[in-house]
Amino acid sequence: MIRILKYGQVKEDEIFARVVPTVNVEAIVAEILANVKANGDRALYEYCEKFDGATLSSLEVSPEEFDEAIATADPEFVRVLKAAAENITLFHEKQKREGFTLKKENGVVLGQKVIPVEKAGLYVPGGTAAYPSTVLMDSIPAKIAGVKEIVMVTPPSKDGKVNPAILAAAKIAGVDRVFKVGGAQAVAALAFGTQSIPKVDKIVGPGNAFVAEAKKQVFGQVSIDMIAGPSEILVVADKNNDPAHIAADLLSQAEHDKLASAVLVTDSMELALGVQAELERQIPLLPRNEIARTSIDNHGKIIVADDLQKVIDIANALAPEHLELCVDNPFDWLEKIQHAGSVFMGRSCPEALGDYFAGPNHTLPTSGTARFSSPLSVDDFIKKTQFIYYPEDALKEVAKDVALFAKKEGLDAHGISATIRLGE
Repeated sequence: MIRILKYGQVKEDEIFARVVPTVNVEAIVAEILANVKANGDRALYEYCEKFDGATLSSLEVSPEEFDEAIATADPEFVRVLKAAAENITLFHEKQKREGFTLKKENGVVLGQKVIPVEKAGLYVPGGTAAYPSTVLMDSIPAKIAGVKEIVMVTPPSKDGKVNPAILAAAKIAGVDRVFKVGGAQAVAALAFGTQSIPKVDKIVGPGNAFVAEAKKQVFGQVSIDMIAGPSEILVVADKNNDPAHIAADLLSQAEHDKLASAVLVTDSMELALGVQAELERQIPLLPRNEIARTSIDNHGKIIVADDLQKVIDIANALAPEHLELCVDNPFDWLEKIQHAGSVFMGRSCPEALGDYFAGPNHTLPTSGTARFSSPLSVDDFIKKTQFIYYPEDALKEVAKDVALFAKKEGLDAHGISATIRLGE
């Protein structure tokens, strides 16, 4: 049963506390990365048999497999995928950046080019649940950014096939190539390249602790979006809420993972008790009730504070991945929210809207990193290059200033490279 605590009975940095893995994830992942780097496809085939129970003849999804997935996909779900893709595209189109050029009167030209990365790698989980939503959320911004090739990796099932819903989403989103490999080994393949899988410039997408650790270890070899931890939701709610709705919202994250954190912060003990009772009623009804039960009992909490302002203060201190503002006049409180991955406004905006359909990205900073990082966006798939042009007369005006600056830093050759053009 979820615990109800008065504010102050638990430290803020323990509200989202989780169990530390008992296995040495870092060492296991390092070994996998080294194996894939040295042995390429051979290592990937071995890991597919070991971890996925699949014996493959080819790592890449064939055109025929794509056609079969589209043919067998639920037409109504395909309609929903297309509608979600339209919403995601509409939102992310607004994020596009343009370069700029600054021209001065003396002929100096300064500027910045915005250039997409050439190849992006998309990791899509396929373990306890498959996520076609991740395909849309991570590939559409890349397409909008202008990425030339999007390479997707996802674990196969024991029959060696990829979930048809994931392939349907990949087709709709414009993914270029899909490979049947998951886990840390998939991250390694994208980072280093193998005989079948091309090396990419950026790896994005959520995964388990091994995937997260692999992304951490290959960072620098390639770029990554973020190191994501287990999912978390913080619901800020006043007394005017239906406990059944709040309980359902908490469970929408608790069913993700046994390590997920679902927390309610409220100024109403009556609501707290109602939500506690509703959770006990709703959990047994869920197909993933064992996962939800473990998450709620071990990591779920209800915190009761004195007033709504204190509730908002707690939210800012936690910097949650998902923050629901289930309060009267939510826009009055929005400006007070300083740290959150994504904010869901009002009583009719469950977090699931953001997971699937509304348009803003669902790949979000976790573990308090919303204090300094942002949701996945078009910006994650671009890089910026500066350019500088000085005509001869403009250089003459500032060459001695450059030399003085260089001399103060003890780097005389820097200064000479400017003043030598003065004939000095």
